[in-house]
Amino acid sequence: MAEKRRSDAARRANQVVRSRTVLLMLLFGVFTFVLLFLKLYDLQILRHEELQQEAVAQQTRSAVVTASRGAIYDRNGLPLAQSATAETVNVNPRDIRDFIAEQDEKIKDEKMEAAEKKDKDYIARGLARILELEEDTVRKQLDKVESAYVIVKKRADKAVADEVRRFINGEIDDQGNPVEAKQQRKIHGVYLEPDSKRYYPYSTLAAQVVGFVDADNRGAYGLESRYESDLQGTSGLTVTAKTNTGQDLLYQYEQYYDAANGDELVLTLDTNIQYYLEKGMESMLTRFDAKNGGTGIVMNAKTGAILAMASFPTFDLNDYSAIYDTKLQESLSQTLAEIEAKRSSYATEEEYNAAVAKAKSDARGRQWRNRCITDTYEPGSTFKPITLAAALEEGVVNMNTTFNCTGSVLVQGWGKPIYCSKHSGHGIQDLKTATGNSCNPAFINMGMRLGTETYYDYLEAFGLMESTGIDAYGEAESIFSSRERFCTGVVSLASYAFGQTFNVTPLQLIRAQAATINGGYLYEPYLVEQVLDDRGNVVMQHDASPVRQVISEETSAKVRECLEYVVASGTGKNGQVAGYRIGGKTGTADKTGNKDKEVVVSFMCFAPANDPEIIMLITMDTPSRTTGTYVSGGNMVAPTASQIMGEILPYLGIEPDYSAEGLAAADATVPNVTGKTLEEAAARLQELGFAYRTVGGGAAVTDQTPEGGSIVPGSATVILYMGEQKSTDPCTVPNVEGMTAAEANTALTNAGLILRVAGTTSGSGNVRALSQDVAAGEKVAPGSVITVRFGDSTVLD
Repeated sequence: MAEKRRSDAARRANQVVRSRTVLLMLLFGVFTFVLLFLKLYDLQILRHEELQQEAVAQQTRSAVVTASRGAIYDRNGLPLAQSATAETVNVNPRDIRDFIAEQDEKIKDEKMEAAEKKDKDYIARGLARILELEEDTVRKQLDKVESAYVIVKKRADKAVADEVRRFINGEIDDQGNPVEAKQQRKIHGVYLEPDSKRYYPYSTLAAQVVGFVDADNRGAYGLESRYESDLQGTSGLTVTAKTNTGQDLLYQYEQYYDAANGDELVLTLDTNIQYYLEKGMESMLTRFDAKNGGTGIVMNAKTGAILAMASFPTFDLNDYSAIYDTKLQESLSQTLAEIEAKRSSYATEEEYNAAVAKAKSDARGRQWRNRCITDTYEPGSTFKPITLAAALEEGVVNMNTTFNCTGSVLVQGWGKPIYCSKHSGHGIQDLKTATGNSCNPAFINMGMRLGTETYYDYLEAFGLMESTGIDAYGEAESIFSSRERFCTGVVSLASYAFGQTFNVTPLQLIRAQAATINGGYLYEPYLVEQVLDDRGNVVMQHDASPVRQVISEETSAKVRECLEYVVASGTGKNGQVAGYRIGGKTGTADKTGNKDKEVVVSFMCFAPANDPEIIMLITMDTPSRTTGTYVSGGNMVAPTASQIMGEILPYLGIEPDYSAEGLAAADATVPNVTGKTLEEAAARLQELGFAYRTVGGGAAVTDQTPEGGSIVPGSATVILYMGEQKSTDPCTVPNVEGMTAAEANTALTNAGLILRVAGTTSGSGNVRALSQDVAAGEKVAPGSVITVRFGDSTVLD
């Protein structure tokens, strides 16, 4: 019994052990399973994306394919900004390290000569030479072994990229010398990625309007920035499989995800009109040594489309960081010299560097700024058309209203007289004459008749207290008194009436001016006519509907009549263009509170005066008072506007309508009369309106000046050589500036040259030659046409 009990006890003990063992194994199994499950859950669920990305990174190399940025065109389809294929050069310092180690192994195993080794210095020299970089800079990039991707050069041109590719493939050495085929060995770790580069074919043309992209090919300024979302497109991707050593596998392991190209912009700008505007303004600003540059806008008066917009100083879009303007360069150099002179006063080197950086940044900002929309100024007398339109619309004046100008006027609340430009006074004058004389007392009178509340209503109606809505960034707000303050007295009303003591942008002003002469309609000025996709489909079309009508068609017609008189017989006579009816208004605006008594001179003009198609406003900020020309918009800006309009109107196909006198002086083609008798030649020339004179006494014409087919003024005299040899010696251009038209014609004729008259020759005896298109002393061919611009330099505005 005792043995049986011991056997049962042993059996039970074994069962307990086995049970506990099974339990422990089960628990251990469950625990192990749970651990494995948790680990698998962590790896496959929680860290799935992370590990998948790591695996992809280890097994593939991806490169972003930059979308082709949409082009920007002028209204005729000429490219103002376009993208071309380029390639970004990058390196993988780890791959280069492994590549060099691999070469060392081959040298050690005597599978390669030590002289054939391509180390970091070799690679740095080659890339630096091709990419025009400092060798030390490239060498430092190759040393960044903690990184697998380092950009060496962004957007290299095709020719440069091709040279890099030859270097990578071992076709050339670090010095650019060709390498024999059997000695060529590919460099590992240097790569080329497809990219695009922005080009601006016209460099400085409309620079502030078009704008530029930054180093990352994103719009940074101008329309490039404003329409970034349209232009940029969607980037693509190239994914390439690679080996465990980082080398690319065959191309069947490559995937390419196409980039979606950006949309294209079709602007309202016209490159030809823009060129005429910038050329004329640059000449004017140089001639009168303008301290603070100027602005110019040409706009379609019936739609608000901007045909040209210029701001000086300007810059080169292809090198936007460089200071382009000579005067701005001189100013920056002076500022930097002053900073350097007090360098010791800066507490730290960082403060000094910050001061230098700020000076350069400020200079760049000045040339990048589109002052037509970002800067405000007191417009002066070019604002008077708004006062005129409001007074006519409200019926407080009519075309028969008269004003008595004594040279000044006293305004209640202002302790001193407000003067007219003619201090002795204009006397009795009707509305048209007062406008032509730019008479301040007359316009103050109009403002007083309107009253403060009504006048303020018209300021708002003409859009002067709101942004214009133009599709560009950076538009400044105008500066006016609040209605409450404006209406507490009449001093502001008096000064506003002739354009002083408030500020507007040039764009706000020309928008309002256009509404006074286009039938009374206020438009939203705009720069982009259409947005097109890369297949040419229209994505967006601008709606040129007017915002509102401010004045009636009848009132607008009367404003046009008065402003046409300004150019025909008033302060804007220097803005005349032969064969065209031009309306306009001059301006010479004081800068209120400026201790140096600086002024902004300007001229607004439109054509044809009876049915305006285009309107132009040009301003010049602080011209020199030492040029010999009286400082005024009529004397300085109007002649330039005349020249620009004289180029724009024929280009737009607007036909001239000459008077009998103008028709005689209009350009005509000289007939070829060589070989004819004197009688035959004389008859032919007289039939076309040309005068002639003879040299020699032969029976037939043996030569002539100008030659047949030349286009010259119809008033030119043709020289007929009757058996006499024609001189081929060049003629010296005389200086005719300051002469009357008759005197200039005599001087040029005596020099063997032909006079073409531009500008005004009518009016007072004060009309003189203001400029000539070929400088005095220049040598030109006999019979050359010299264009001389005439004007009255005594006009006041």
